[in-house]
Amino acid sequence: MELFRITKATFSQTIFAPGFPGRWNRAGEEVIYTSWSRSLACLENMVHQNIGQSKSTFRTMVIYVPDQVSARQVNLSDLPNDWNQSSFYKPCQEIGSPWFQKNESLLLKVPSAVIPDESNYVINTLHPEFYQVKLIDVLPFYFDKRL
Repeated sequence: MELFRITKATFSQTIFAPGFPGRWNRAGEEVIYTSWSRSLACLENMVHQNIGQSKSTFRTMVIYVPDQVSARQVNLSDLPNDWNQSSFYKPCQEIGSPWFQKNESLLLKVPSAVIPDESNYVINTLHPEFYQVKLIDVLPFYFDKRL
């Protein structure tokens, strides 16, 4: 499968995880957030920065992950009603952090906080299957000025 990540050009040439805390991980847990489509990756990126004022150059990272790798899925029914509020990371981290710490699977398939009926994939960079994850393309990306 192909997964997508839109990031600043500076960070687009290699697959790495900075260990910053996020919705599904705590500080120091090296995961990579990706989306199942370019459009969802765009929206996920937009909610985290002020695109209209950004002078940064962006790229779309196209990441290949074999279909047969290990994956765990988090369903909407597993989450409280307000799980996707911007400041409400704790219930998600309580799922994602143990998943990472136990090295349960390479992928954690999670609902998007922006569009809950679509999916993001969190990649565990410390999982033994991580060697199968490949950056296959880096493409220019431009946010539409109307956004």
